[in-house]
Amino acid sequence: MSLAESRTSASRWLSAPGDTVGRVRRYLSDDDDSARWDGFPFREGDIVISTRSKSGTTWVQMICALLIFGSPDLPAPLPQLSPWIDHTVEPVADVLARLEAQQHRRFVKTHTPLDGIPVDDRATYLVVARHPLDMALSLYHQGDNIDRERMAELTGVPARVSAPRPSAHDWLVAWTSRSSSALESPDSLDGVLHHLTDAWQRDAANVVLVHYADLLADLSGQMRRLAARLGLEVNPVRWPALVEAATFARMQDRAPDLAPNALGVLKDTSRFFRSGTSGGGSALLSPDERAAYDAKVRAAAPPDLVAWLHR
Repeated sequence: MSLAESRTSASRWLSAPGDTVGRVRRYLSDDDDSARWDGFPFREGDIVISTRSKSGTTWVQMICALLIFGSPDLPAPLPQLSPWIDHTVEPVADVLARLEAQQHRRFVKTHTPLDGIPVDDRATYLVVARHPLDMALSLYHQGDNIDRERMAELTGVPARVSAPRPSAHDWLVAWTSRSSSALESPDSLDGVLHHLTDAWQRDAANVVLVHYADLLADLSGQMRRLAARLGLEVNPVRWPALVEAATFARMQDRAPDLAPNALGVLKDTSRFFRSGTSGGGSALLSPDERAAYDAKVRAAAPPDLVAWLHR
């Protein structure tokens, strides 16, 4: 099937295999395919980290690694310990083989909403949220750090001819105003709100929402919260070192081992961890532009989620 034909079929519903709940949608892009989850062999205690791009994915992966191994010294680079299931740069059989060989508690990454992957009672799903404007601004800057030729080599999808990039302001305004479905563009504003609304409205004990702003405000407290939700006990003596290892500065220092760049898709791993702050997206918009953004968000997501997401 060609890529165009695959995209045409992307909205079809796929049967969820094995001991899974419900049915799942297929999300497909040039370098991601949620169908790679089909038949995923879950184990008791698996952790699935589900986020939109640039919303704190690597941060929560690192927190899980620190809680599981109980030490800042990880046994392997983070992308090997916590693979990205949907990413098509590597054959899925190779990814699953590495996971099958792991003896520690497994924690995997996905940029697919929960309605696009199997939801299994044996797993805990951590859905990470960030203020959408900050997420989008980070995504804009990340675009300059992707090696498109390397991506094309790995995925077999020809690199697109890139037009000159607009300014961050103009790109962000276009991002806030563009209408597109979550299936068409998962990293659009509509896609972000769909991803979070889907998780927010699930009445499931094994779905845990994590807010980027909470990690910034109280990293130690949020790590303790996650440890409790995951049933992980940590030696109190080691706790200060684990929290320090999860700070933005320490993660930035360890970028070569932590950034998702096992196959060389980033031009510079140090640029992956850009600023680790909040508020930059809102600061770029005028009052009228921000009002238009607010109106669109209020129309697309539940009021309680909107309040939680933007607090």
